[in-house]
Amino acid sequence: GPFHERAPAKIMWRTVRGMVPHKTPRGAAALDRLKCYEGIPHPFDRKKRMVVPAALKVLRLRPERRFCKLGDLSAEYGWKHKDLIKRLEDQRKVKSEAFHKKKVAATRAKQEAMKKVKVSGDDMKTLEAAGFA
Repeated sequence: GPFHERAPAKIMWRTVRGMVPHKTPRGAAALDRLKCYEGIPHPFDRKKRMVVPAALKVLRLRPERRFCKLGDLSAEYGWKHKDLIKRLEDQRKVKSEAFHKKKVAATRAKQEAMKKVKVSGDDMKTLEAAGFA
């Protein structure tokens, strides 16, 4: 019979495969470009993330509707790495928070320094000519 994957990334990949014409070259190429991960792996944890408002649960589901998370479903189905991924994600969030605080402090310090600096008229004309004013 069919083999049922237990990992959330594999379940997601298989679900998308059911929506794509994977037997055609175009569909196969699309599936090759699809990457699914549990958590946020190394090259992507440093990238800026964005929110897709159309996909927010609070906007898509009515309050009385029931829902489940794919990770919880996988863990009940036999996936053994939920605790590991949770621990790694908690570590990543701590590092990300520290990076964000450091970045905000640096930005604030730069803005304060920009307010304190005095620029002469000749230098201001040169900056305006270069497009920095």
